[in-house]
Amino acid sequence: MDERLWGILSDAFPKLLKAGVEITIPLTVISFALALVIAVIVALIQYAKIRGLRQLCRFYIWIVRGTPLLVQLYIVFYGLPSAGIMLEAFPAAILVFGFNEGAYMAESIRGTLEGVNVGQLEAGYCVGLSYGKIMWHVVLPQALRMAFPALSNSLISMLKGTSMAATITVVEMFRQAQIINGRVYESLGLYVEVALIYLAFCTILTWIQHKGEKRLASYGGVRA
Repeated sequence: MDERLWGILSDAFPKLLKAGVEITIPLTVISFALALVIAVIVALIQYAKIRGLRQLCRFYIWIVRGTPLLVQLYIVFYGLPSAGIMLEAFPAAILVFGFNEGAYMAESIRGTLEGVNVGQLEAGYCVGLSYGKIMWHVVLPQALRMAFPALSNSLISMLKGTSMAATITVVEMFRQAQIINGRVYESLGLYVEVALIYLAFCTILTWIQHKGEKRLASYGGVRA
């Protein structure tokens, strides 16, 4: 590695890391929290077979899963202003990532809800619990534990997917690398560097995922 390239990469590293810590990670965490809330609500509605709402949830999942994430980002950030709805880049990205990943996570949670023994519903009714309390205190916690591997994979996927926010001017890690490259013209080195930072973040999340799976396995929640 020549001295010029080393100087560029060493100077870029703290800027890329700062963008990752201050933008990429918060964008991932907030978007994932929104996605989880949406997924739980959609999964519960589908599990309960609430007519009307169930069809609405299916329509939402169909739309999200059938259209590219990039197109969704462009519609919300560049398209909605034509309808008088203006959103800053960061909240627009949160909204799109949350609703996009929520559709996929909803299917994972719905599957685990259906995997919970129906006898537990009957047992809950026998001890006088309402349907809502049975779902909240008995069925949903078990479903979320079983869905942990799929949900944690969604989190890792979302972390990598936040690089798409660069297309709507969010200055996350990838966009920061593009900005630096516009000054120094060192594409290969900078993009490899940002890829390694993403790899480090994802490796940490994967390690946490494995620890979580082992812990849940000890309670019978997931298979390690």
